[in-house]
Amino acid sequence: MRAVFGTARHYDWGDSAFIPDLLGLPADGRPWAEWWVGTHPSAPSTFDDGSPLESVTGPLPWLLKVLSAARPLSMQTHPDAEAARRGFETGIFTDPNPKPELLVALTSFSALCGVRPINATVALLDGLGLDTLARRIASEGSVNALVHDLYRGRLDPCLMIEACRGVDRPEARWVVDLDSRYPGEPSVAVSLLLNLVELSPGEAIRLDAGNLHAYLSGSGLELMGSSDNVVRGGLTSKPVDIDLLLSTVDLAPLATPVLPVAERYELPAAGVALTRVDIPFAASAPTIVFESAGRFTLVESGDVAKFPAGGYAVVPL
Repeated sequence: MRAVFGTARHYDWGDSAFIPDLLGLPADGRPWAEWWVGTHPSAPSTFDDGSPLESVTGPLPWLLKVLSAARPLSMQTHPDAEAARRGFETGIFTDPNPKPELLVALTSFSALCGVRPINATVALLDGLGLDTLARRIASEGSVNALVHDLYRGRLDPCLMIEACRGVDRPEARWVVDLDSRYPGEPSVAVSLLLNLVELSPGEAIRLDAGNLHAYLSGSGLELMGSSDNVVRGGLTSKPVDIDLLLSTVDLAPLATPVLPVAERYELPAAGVALTRVDIPFAASAPTIVFESAGRFTLVESGDVAKFPAGGYAVVPL
């Protein structure tokens, strides 16, 4: 077994304390948004002697991250394998691979994840006094046209935003909060159409291709395809691409965004899973293990190791 060292990403939405505290590193006042562990070329991991992780594992098809959000991230989605390949060939995307994601909460974690079931959205909009929009969605059986109208400027998002002011519901409070950061943006109104999930530590969400989502607050362990392909629609100072977003997004309702609590969380689109390792763990291939104390360890093929409760290993399906 060998210790593996990742790379910090200091994006402006990151928390300044959680990741350095977890890893036993000094906080320096900067936002520590992510800690990347893997062989992705933009931030490859190393061993303590400086040699690359890839020298033992070869290129890994997945990327493991600790993510810690002090404020909301962008409204975004990710392409499927075919769209990623085409986009890479034409220069739209930086990676040829898709970016399915799995996040397991390490703290309380809030996120918007996929389109809320239609009946629940109709009831929510009715309760906010948005009767016309509620009837429209009920009649159409979908939020597809409404989302397109908001992003194309055919519907003023302020209609939905203003209906949330003074309303004591978490969905409405988040709309008001997001509007204070990004006034009048279509994505603020679109957030009202998505599942708002509140994860406890150990609970997980999976974000397959096309899932429209935004992480709002909290810290978690992320497993994803080895890719940095992101399609942003708003809630960010970074470039957005509405045409690409609307051609990539999947607006089918997601009835159960939170996965059942389990010993193993699968990410089929990347061919891997996160599994708990609080029992003796035998590696059938070079495997990265995240321990709850903040250490990352490579367990080589054939090794058997015992890890403290709370750790996770990346294993093939």
